[in-house]
Amino acid sequence: MTGADPAPASVPAGLVTSVVDLVHTGPVHLGAYTIAELTVVDAIVDFLEARPSDDVLAEAVRSLAARQMLVAGPPGDQIQVRGDLGIAVVFQQRARMVLDARVTGTEPGEPWRILLLPQPEQICLVVRIDTLGVHELGLYSLDEALRMVSALLPRGPRADSGPGTSPDEVLSSAERAALVTVTQYTAEGSAEVAGDSTDLVLARRDGRLHIFQRDPADHGALVPSPPNGQNVRETLARLLA
Repeated sequence: MTGADPAPASVPAGLVTSVVDLVHTGPVHLGAYTIAELTVVDAIVDFLEARPSDDVLAEAVRSLAARQMLVAGPPGDQIQVRGDLGIAVVFQQRARMVLDARVTGTEPGEPWRILLLPQPEQICLVVRIDTLGVHELGLYSLDEALRMVSALLPRGPRADSGPGTSPDEVLSSAERAALVTVTQYTAEGSAEVAGDSTDLVLARRDGRLHIFQRDPADHGALVPSPPNGQNVRETLARLLA
């Protein structure tokens, strides 16, 4: 497996099938990494905001090399990314959609952000990001990945968010709130090019759940999302369908 250049990762024969079969027996944990370590192997960086400094990236290269996860190939060949991190790079480059959930009001031990990158085989590459900036990667069944995200999002009986409900007022006094963005994208080499996206905003206030969506007439504004008879998990599954 390769990374750290514009080319897609080369995949050893049978690797994807073997890993998919393993995920269907239970989660496959792929380790925890800093944003600098993920940046130097070009993993999920197009979905993150900050790029570390060159000094921090150089230290990340040394750290990965010391753990034999980043290995230089023959002169003129690609850098090889080994082990669990290499598997993560392969599955990230196979995905063409990402669900990005960011949550406020989390408690110690909870991630504040989760990324789901669905695969054709009904599994997901999952990235859990904590307040220290540690990125915990793993492969899960789609059902388990949706359960993890749903458990983190605000929950409660649906509030009656009528046309007069102010999203700003609800969010400013919410006990817990989340922005969920589902983006489809294409790839040019290892670079992701964002396409259509859908946003949902969820907020729990006074024990009740408010759900907002982008105003079709004004994407800079939020409007209450009409009830559709689906719970949050079912709504996320529909967005990823």
